[in-house]
Amino acid sequence: MASKIKAAHILVEKHSQALKMLEELEKGADFGKLAKQYSTCPSGKRGGDLGSFGRGQMVKPFERAAFALNVGETTKEPVKTQFGYHIIKRLG
Repeated sequence: MASKIKAAHILVEKHSQALKMLEELEKGADFGKLAKQYSTCPSGKRGGDLGSFGRGQMVKPFERAAFALNVGETTKEPVKTQFGYHIIKRLG
């Protein structure tokens, strides 16, 4: 099991916004462009790139979802945390 992974995310306030992001991604939208346009996290400026992180560095729901993904995979459902709703893509 990986001790560190690399991931990007799109963070939005509302569940409905997160569902719209997933819909756009399914239609072939670019993850990085959506993050730059819609993410409320400062990482949005970098296309949502959070860099590498290990277990215990992110809030639990985010960590569980990110570590469960395969490289290149994106969450199928929004992940709710105290910060809002995340769409997570595992980069490495």
